[in-house]
Amino acid sequence: MANNLYIAATEARSGKSVVALGLMETLLRKIEKVGFFRPISSKDHDHDIELISSQFNLKIPYERMYGLTTEEISGFFSMGKEEEIVEKIIGKYRELAGMCDFVLCEGTDFASSTSAFELDINAEICKNLGASVLLVARARREGIGDTITSIELALNSLKEKGCRTIATIVNRIVPEHRGKILEALEEIRLIDNQLIYTIPDEASLGKPTVGEIARILGAEVLYGEKHLTRHVCNFTVAAMELRNFLTRIKRGSLIITPGDRGDIIVASLAAMSSGSMENISGILLTGGLKPEKPIRTLIEGFPQMVPIISVDQDTFPTAAIVNNIHATILPEDERKIMQAIAVFEKNVDVAQLAEKLITTHTAIVTPKMFEYELVRKAKMFKQRIVLPEGEEPRILRAAEALLHREVVEITLLGNRERILNKISELGLRLEDPDVIEPRESEFFDDYVHTYYELRKHKGITKENARDIISDVNYFGTMMIYKGNAGGMVSGAVHSTAETIRPALEIIKTRPGFSIVSSVFFMCLKDRVLVYGDCAVNPDPNPEQLTEIAFTSAQTAKIFGIEPVVAMLSYSTGASGRGEDVDKVRKATEIAKEIHPGLKIDGPIQYDAAVDPSVAGTKMPESDVAGKATVLIFPDLNTGNNTYKAVQRSAGAIAIGPVLQGLKHPVNDLSRGCTVPDIVNTVAITAIQAQSEKGLS
Repeated sequence: MANNLYIAATEARSGKSVVALGLMETLLRKIEKVGFFRPISSKDHDHDIELISSQFNLKIPYERMYGLTTEEISGFFSMGKEEEIVEKIIGKYRELAGMCDFVLCEGTDFASSTSAFELDINAEICKNLGASVLLVARARREGIGDTITSIELALNSLKEKGCRTIATIVNRIVPEHRGKILEALEEIRLIDNQLIYTIPDEASLGKPTVGEIARILGAEVLYGEKHLTRHVCNFTVAAMELRNFLTRIKRGSLIITPGDRGDIIVASLAAMSSGSMENISGILLTGGLKPEKPIRTLIEGFPQMVPIISVDQDTFPTAAIVNNIHATILPEDERKIMQAIAVFEKNVDVAQLAEKLITTHTAIVTPKMFEYELVRKAKMFKQRIVLPEGEEPRILRAAEALLHREVVEITLLGNRERILNKISELGLRLEDPDVIEPRESEFFDDYVHTYYELRKHKGITKENARDIISDVNYFGTMMIYKGNAGGMVSGAVHSTAETIRPALEIIKTRPGFSIVSSVFFMCLKDRVLVYGDCAVNPDPNPEQLTEIAFTSAQTAKIFGIEPVVAMLSYSTGASGRGEDVDKVRKATEIAKEIHPGLKIDGPIQYDAAVDPSVAGTKMPESDVAGKATVLIFPDLNTGNNTYKAVQRSAGAIAIGPVLQGLKHPVNDLSRGCTVPDIVNTVAITAIQAQSEKGLS
């Protein structure tokens, strides 16, 4: 198995950051501990180290992720000790490699020397680290011929240094040139047996955010601090009359104007509220001038706020600086990070690349690996998931991430105008989202009639049915029942009862099942366990406990976890007596009789279920003890408290609750859920929908 890879570039601004983000995602699906290493870096602030470390929560000290600083290298050169440079870098690399299973190395930035010189340094370092190379080339604007020549020179240099290049990625290409570039590269003998990919120029990745511009200019943020992640697509210097300025507003414009131009400021904000004008990204006030009180009062009353920042410099020098700013992907810019990963995954065959890099698969499953596997499985057979809480910002941010990565199709329920305004206010890239207002839907009357027929035996009238189906959770559930959606996720602003009740009335339980139950995926540092039931059934009887165990085992299998089921109690084996132990014992006996192929045992204590050394003492003959992957709690009190204790004390990531036992998937969110929680739950719901349709 390979244990490292070196990303080398042909020149500056080749897009190494995008490739590094995509590769880290790919590697973490297969390998538990992946490190990131820059042989040559800046001691106080290395952008890529901070980006990768933050995004993937590497928990590696900053100083271990670089070899030497540019200042230290200058010192070695001035003292005539160039040969010590590589030795020092190798030493630092080995320290990191001793902590990791795989190290992704990223080469230099071509910031202060020629391309040929830096490529030679990278090749020398790469050879001495024993790493294979992934070459990132920037498509030259001068033409395809110059691009190919640049790649050929780089490959020759790497080969002469004894480096093995396993793949070449040509970044930032014009899409129309892709075929010719691939054809030309295939004619170069140097790239025989290499993987070759092209990535088109993604304009949004090259656009700085308002916050990035503010930092570079040392600007003061006057308003809209929460919206500094808006991307600046262009800038407009507003020094003309208002009637001339308005025609120059474009989508994503940063308006640069003297701070005393109240007319320009007010007009810019008015444009944000106008349905006929493009949305701007922010306003940059120059000359150290700030709006006077009447203007400030007016600004503070606008419903849609954009960032307004202020600098001391004059207008045109400021505009010149803005024009020369090169965008980066900042650690806090989640949208751009997700866009970068999506672009990489869309244009690079990650499965093929992973196979090239890694020949064996680790048995350890980390939380990050499990989360990535969820996304990968969900994407295999894309499902439509309905999100009833379409006006909630967290839901909209999650929808943007899911749609941009092409994980699922999304339908948002709610008032269309309010949803579109919220999308605009948040600065999200959700173009023409699928939004349904229940009462305005073409399906509304049909859904009302269907619900009436299903529930008229309960005394429901047609007018009752109209009111009930107007509720977003009932409407969303009916979408699933009628085949217009594969699953539903709700609960960010609704209670569990409001989410589950429509499913129990309309979808009902699967044939052979009497109850709905739940599991949590508990992602520990080296494995994923399934806990059930920790959210729904307060005190299941033996038959219900048997059903929960079997359903949880099925859920585990759907998500790639081999089910080994432990029926938990405060007693292990035949040693204990009491009503609670007897319930678990009876449930285990029923399960073994009804499901003879299921690996299950109990009653068993938690430590004996998961710890092989304890199991060897307490239940040495058991096939389950010490190996359990599915842990079934005797009641809700025990299960709910245990999962929260493990989550908080062991630092585990708890994904769930995942509902099970329904004919079609509906899942409940915590009202304190985060955007990643929503993304994970939607992916889980999509996989459940695939399984229910026999697709996975």
